[in-house]
Amino acid sequence: MESGSLQGMDALLAIVQMPSGIPVATVAINGAKNGALLAVQIGAASDAALAKKYKAYRENMANEVMEKNQKLQETIKSL
Repeated sequence: MESGSLQGMDALLAIVQMPSGIPVATVAINGAKNGALLAVQIGAASDAALAKKYKAYRENMANEVMEKNQKLQETIKSL
């Protein structure tokens, strides 16, 4: 958040320098998807159904990464 002469650096430092005992969850600029996933993960800590869905989402994401890696390795070998 840009706010004057420090061009947003003051806002960044206010977040990253929080003292122990003041939890702050931050995500990247334009990181709405990660922010949503963080909220789901927090909610999943006390909601078994949500935890199950979140676990399935993460497993699916991991499988997609493994499939992409396999394709990449095959492409590299064929060069």
